Amino acid sequence: MSEAEDFARLMRELKERAGLSYGALARRLHTSTSTLHRYCKGEALPAEFAVADRFARACGATREEALDLHRAWLLADARRRAGVAEMPVPVPEPAPEPEPTVVVMPGPEPEPVARGAWYRRRRAAVVAAVGVTAGAVAVALLAATGPGPGAPHAGGSPGTGTGTGTGVATGAPTPGGSGSAPAPVATGAPEPASPAGPTGATAPEPVRTSASPPASAPGRDPVAPLKAAVRSHVWTAGCDHAYLSERGPGSVPPPPVEADAPAWAAAQRAVHAGTQIVEVTLHGTGGGAVVLEDLEVRVAARRKPPAWNVYQMSQGCGGGLTPAAFAVNLDAPRPLARPVAGNDGGSTLPAPAFPLRVSAAEPAVLRVAAATTGCDCDWFLDLRWTGPSGSGTLRIDEGGRPLRTSAAPGRPVYGYAPEQGRWAR
Repeated sequence: MSEAEDFARLMRELKERAGLSYGALARRLHTSTSTLHRYCKGEALPAEFAVADRFARACGATREEALDLHRAWLLADARRRAGVAEMPVPVPEPAPEPEPTVVVMPGPEPEPVARGAWYRRRRAAVVAAVGVTAGAVAVALLAATGPGPGAPHAGGSPGTGTGTGTGVATGAPTPGGSGSAPAPVATGAPEPASPAGPTGATAPEPVRTSASPPASAPGRDPVAPLKAAVRSHVWTAGCDHAYLSERGPGSVPPPPVEADAPAWAAAQRAVHAGTQIVEVTLHGTGGGAVVLEDLEVRVAARRKPPAWNVYQMSQGCGGGLTPAAFAVNLDAPRPLARPVAGNDGGSTLPAPAFPLRVSAAEPAVLRVAAATTGCDCDWFLDLRWTGPSGSGTLRIDEGGRPLRTSAAPGRPVYGYAPEQGRWAR
């Protein structure tokens, strides 16, 4: 029995014992009935353990049963991501498109976001410093993923006045980017080749982790005592998202589940349409605590949105969980990460606020929801930190390249019709 089948078997046993229907459970998990059915049949795996954790609590699982379910999910998730990393991604010839107009944005003086008390919430609250039990879950997940192919970089963010930090998978932004471009340091492990540039989407892995920072040499600025795992294909409620692709509907395969979205989007050379949610899980790598001071948005380039088709991923969502997050308007001259409160079944989720404290035992999850209605934007985030060894900046991007989100004004919109087995307008 495979790891995914073992996880699905545990979910079925809990569901049958609880006597709950797929529809009732889907509403509690804020997902679709069809997606939950695929989880229980072993045809798909939740992108994060929070879904399985809510499932276990909805079914009245004991602590031992919840731990068994978590262990099975970790093994299945490690197997799934190993399979995605080994999957060859076709690279079609890029189709010609109108000549883009690149506007170089100067590096602005960053404006701090609102500061205030930090409310610790469970992971479903999206930005959270979790308790002992949930903290063990998050740390176990990061340990299972292992260090990714990211590399440290030298040099601080413009206008921060801080020292050296390590990026999640750092590198210089595309030409025309704002601010100084830190030079990457080779780690000895080459990154997988992926299409890039204004006409194609990058091919990120589902979760990228930064390499463990090396010890600081005498006389050098301190490196970031942080490890970060980045998910750049996060869907609203786990089912609602849209992508832009230059391909016609007859050559685009059916929409994937959220966990398989990175490979699907890379194969279609797809770009996030209108909005993009980025989720960053952070924890300390040293013995002391690290204070996260501020999150700054950098727009590297703005282009005219490509005249491509829009493909909606939604096949029907469950209940409406609106997580607390940092909202970013990429169309603003100087985009800021603004804290936004959320809602969970009528209960208000407090807006996140800096400063935050993280350590090896206290991870934090930052969710950033970026939106644009007028540009094809390349962008990234700079996270300012202060720790026992000094202070610096951690760059959050897409494997050394900027994140990319494009508006889709007046573009053809397609949704997938399962009963017809095709995309339809």
